[in-house]
Parts: sequence; C-alpha cells; structure tokens
Amino acid sequence: MLRSLELIHNYRTGDTAAASEHKWLTYMVSAEERIVNFERIQSIQELAQANPVLDYVQRTLLRLDELGLSFWKKEVLEVVLIWSEVSKGGTLRDRFTWQNQGIHLYVHNQGSAQLYKLHAGNSSDKSAVIHTLIYTHGLIGQTIRGEVPLREHAPLTKLVEDHLLSADELRDLLLALNECIIAAVSEELWLSVSSQVRSLIEKILLGELEPEISFKDRLAKLRGNSIRKGENFERDYQRILDEAPELLNGLGAFLEKTTLWYVEAAFQDFTLRQMVRVFLIIQEACREGDLVRHISFEPFMNILYYDYKGSKKVNVYKKRMIEKYVDEMTWEEVAQGKLAWSNGHLKHLIERKSQLADTVFFTCQFSPAAEKLIEFCVEAEKSPLYEKAVLLLFDLFELRRDAYDRFHNEEDYLTTMNQTADYKKLMLDYVVGKRVVDIGPGGGVMLDLIEQYLPDKHPIGIDISSNVIEALERKKQLEGHRWTVLKGDALDLRQYVEQGTIDTVIFSSILHELYSYIPYEGRKFNHATIAAALRSAYDVLSPGGRIVIRDGIMTEPVEQKRTIHFLQNGDMVYLERYAKDFAGREIKYEVVEADKVVMPVNDAMEFLYTYTWGEEAYVHEVQEQFGYFTPSEYIAFIHRTLGPEAKIIENRHFLQEGYTEALKGKVKLLDESGTAVALPDSTCLIVIEK
Repeated sequence: MLRSLELIHNYRTGDTAAASEHKWLTYMVSAEERIVNFERIQSIQELAQANPVLDYVQRTLLRLDELGLSFWKKEVLEVVLIWSEVSKGGTLRDRFTWQNQGIHLYVHNQGSAQLYKLHAGNSSDKSAVIHTLIYTHGLIGQTIRGEVPLREHAPLTKLVEDHLLSADELRDLLLALNECIIAAVSEELWLSVSSQVRSLIEKILLGELEPEISFKDRLAKLRGNSIRKGENFERDYQRILDEAPELLNGLGAFLEKTTLWYVEAAFQDFTLRQMVRVFLIIQEACREGDLVRHISFEPFMNILYYDYKGSKKVNVYKKRMIEKYVDEMTWEEVAQGKLAWSNGHLKHLIERKSQLADTVFFTCQFSPAAEKLIEFCVEAEKSPLYEKAVLLLFDLFELRRDAYDRFHNEEDYLTTMNQTADYKKLMLDYVVGKRVVDIGPGGGVMLDLIEQYLPDKHPIGIDISSNVIEALERKKQLEGHRWTVLKGDALDLRQYVEQGTIDTVIFSSILHELYSYIPYEGRKFNHATIAAALRSAYDVLSPGGRIVIRDGIMTEPVEQKRTIHFLQNGDMVYLERYAKDFAGREIKYEVVEADKVVMPVNDAMEFLYTYTWGEEAYVHEVQEQFGYFTPSEYIAFIHRTLGPEAKIIENRHFLQEGYTEALKGKVKLLDESGTAVALPDSTCLIVIEK
C-alpha cells in the first residue's frame, strides 16, 4: 500500500499525529471551508458529513496503488496526487496568509503547485517534474471539456524539450495521472474519455499546441453535458450567430487565451444563449488591454445548489430569476453593459482580487429579502404555504403569477404524466385533420402517441411552464421526435398559431389545472377560465375541427351523501388537514364515528382524489380542484360558451382505472343506507366539433 494511503487510514482511525507530521495532510484535514466542485458530489449534505477533498484524493491514490507502474513513476505520481488539491485546504488563517503570499487559491492546480514549491525545499529535476505535473493537474480533462486552451499544456512539452523526461516517460506519467484523477470522479467517465486523453497526450508530446479549436467547437465542448441531456446545440448556436454575429466573433477572440473554471457545473442547466450572454457581460466589464487569463464561475456555482430529499439539486427559484435577468437584456444592452431589468433584488458581480490581477470572478447576488424568500420557498416545499411562497417570490421579481412551475418535484410530476399513456390513447380516435395541438403536454406522452399512431399528423405541444418546455426540447433532441413544442398561454392561442389553421385541440387532464391555478378576472377557481380556454381553442380551429376534452367530472345529483369509512389509523387527521388546506371551496364533513364521516358526494370524491395521490403530491393537490362541472352542467356550459354551432359528438364519463385499486384497504365508501358502493365516475370525455 502507498505510504500516503497508510497515513490517511491512520488519521481516519484516530491517529491525529499522522496529519501533523505531513504538511499536505495537515492542510487537507484542517480545511475550514468546503471548497469543492459540485459535479463531484451527489448531495450537499456530504460537505457537512465528510471531507470531500480528502475523500477524492484518497480515491486517486487507491487507483494509483492498483496500477502496474515502475517504482519511480509511482513515487512521482504519489507526490503529485497528495499535493494537487492542497490549495483547497488549510485553516482560514492559512488561507489568509497564502493569499498575501500571492498563492492562487482559486485556480487550484496553480495554487497547489505554488504551495508544493514552498515546501519542496531544494530544487531538483525531480521536484521540477512534480511541480509541472501539479501545475498542469487536471488540465487535460479541462481541455476535453473546452475549459482550457491547448497552449496551457506547454509546460509539459517543455519537460521533454529540456530533457527532464523522455517522451515515453511523460506519456506513461500523464496517462496514469489522468486515469487516477478522472476515474476517481467516475469509472464511466474515464472509460468515455480515455481515448481523447490519449490523443491529447500525443499532441502534447509532439508540441502540437496550435492552432486552437474554433470558438464554436469550444462552446460545443463546454455544452457537452447539456448536449448529452438533449440540447440542440447546432440550432441554438446558429440562432445566436444570426442575431449577433459580430458580438460572437469578438467574444471568441476575448476567450481564446482564457481558462474557464467551473463553467459546466455553473451553466449546464442554463441555455447556450444565457451562457454566451454572461460571457459577453464579463467581456464588456474588462477594459481593452486587461490581462484576463482566468475566468472563474466558482462563486456562481456555489449559489446554485441545495439539497432536495438528500440529493443535490439546482435551486430553480434562483435559476428562474437569473434567467429573467439575463434574457430580458437585448444583445446591444449586453454589449454596452446596460441592464434592461433590475429591481434591486438581483445583480451580477464581476470581481477581481488585488493579489490575482489576471483572474475574474463572476456570480449573481440576491438582496437579503430575496434570499430569505427563496429560503422560505425551499422550507415550504412540503407545506400548503408553498404556493403562497412561490407567488410572493414571483411578485418580488415581477414574473407572471400564472406561469410558475412545479419546482421541487418536476421530475416526479413529468414521470407521472408519462405513465398515463393508456388513458390518453383513447383520445386518438377523435383526432381529425393534420395539425394537432396538445395543451399542457407534460412529459410528452400525448405527443408521442400522436406521432406513433397517427403518423400523418403534426403534433404541437403548448405549455406555459418553462420546466416542461425545457424537458420536452431535450426529449425531442435525444429521441429524434418530429413534434413541436411552444411556450405559450392556452387562453390566447392566437398568439402562437394562426386562426383557423388547427384541426384538433386536445385538453388532456389540463382544464382543471387552468381552472385551479390561473387567476382570471381577478380570481382563481373561476368557470370563466374554462370558457376562455374553450373560446381560445375554438378560435384557432378550422371548420370541422375538434376540441377533445378529457378531465375531471363531478357526480350528479349533487345532493347525494357518501360515508367514508377509514380503515387505517390516523387518516381522519388527514381529512381534517385537507379540509383546512383545500383551496378550491369549502369541504364539508360530519364525523359520525371515530373512523367514519358523512360528506356531500363531490366533497368526498375531491378529497379521495388527493388521498389517492399521497403525501408527496399533497402540496399541489390541495391547490387543485379536479371536478368543476357535473356532466349536464358541462354540456350546458359548452353551449353557452361556444354557441349552437358547436356540435357535441361525444359525451361520456367513467371511473378512471386505478382509483379503486389505490383506495383498496384504505377506505370503504358507503351510500346513505350504509351499503358499500363503488366509486362514482371521475372523468369525462367530451368531443366538440366546429
């Protein structure tokens, strides 16, 4: 076993003297700040529970210990690995001293190389090789990612030119070193990039460090993770090039000689356009002739993440505000350094440190009020206060109150929507014409069904949620779909599609969400919202076109009563909580026994729909009213809204499969005579022809 691994093991088993006798270990175990690349961790809780830098170094050493290298190569690389992360360690006093000494603590390979040199003692060929390998530590991977220009590897080429190493020796050292540092992040990552590492090492050995790749190719490398998630880079780059070619060319020249730190971790969840605009903001802030060698997004990365259910997650509240801040600037305003939007609660910061004249730091700063409100949103995620918290946040940043996303459980929500394919498939029988609009496409299941079973149709998904549109754009790119998605308002479809050009509009379990969430004419839970949605759809239909509705339905006669017999302890408390939190209307119930309540049939069913979905969905379900018309009320409402020329060609209702099974063992439903009865119909299917 490597001596360094023994020391780490001894320290972790209680031998604190192991750290005090070796400076590299002293610095790492005494770290009072957690300085870490968020790409390397799964949960922010790891930062409080462990030392992620020491953990990472230990993994690199374990990999080295397994490699079949000669003794001297392994010895050199052991020193390189134990010193390559030390600039992330040290006490606050240490770090203050280092900064005053000019140690670059924010370009970690450079700072670590400086610290090694301070402690290496007498200079030798061996120490020069180790210093160079620390100084260039990780740069091969960063060049593959587009963060570091080729010329930054010149010190490695010089090792061969100065005869400190042969080309074969340097090749072996670099290949083993990069295997250790990349495989310590992920074995899969190493396997995926090892051939690129080998290719780049050959360029370094030959000194082929010019020319640099084009700016477009560098941007594509920087967007590698986003592209793998479905970003359409070619389309997005061309759009920017069409809109601002001169700015893009100038930006390429500005960035050509700079290294970019933590850029992928900071921007992988933002768009290419947003990332380019931030680069332009930085360029404008740097005076002509300024020496800018490094641009660090480490402080920006650090504000973006928080823990959700034990996993690291982008703080989408902050993300949405930053997107608005960047998107509402014109290209000219970006180039001139003017802010198109600012209300005092968000600004960008471009900072330099007196000891680091060649380095620029970018981040965004929220006002104390905004920070507290965002914290409140995070804390309220499992509470009915959640919607109020989000609306307060959107008011603070002047965003549309009806356009907010399902922030904290977006992935679960979209997955759930994709599991409803069997229910949605029956709607395909009523689709006519060529152009089909799916309102609120969710995870895209209806778009996929139309594409699969009706290949002559052109499906168009329209949704107000940025989350949904972003997810669908990625899905389309990854899976090669031909459908189209648009970010738009279902209450005014004429803004997005030409009047009279749509053949079918589908509302699949979405009208009750419009009814519940959108304040229309000053209030939510307003039947006028449904009317506006139907008129909006009807206006864009061609003659003979259809509106297909699948949604919640209320039971009639509405005067019926039902008894809910709870079969599990504690569920009466759930009902009491629900009745207090439900936003749609007053929920009435009468407790007749410890485990039984009598309720109006539609109050009983509205409760049972939420009860079926469970605790995870509770925070949203108490904001939604699933049934808003009885069958006869719905038909009368359609005729009043669209007039007699609107022909209803299908009108049926049924109990959606799954509710009975989900409630089995939890409740029994009894009629007014105490007899067990089936659940009433939950869902309607209505087809309107123009």
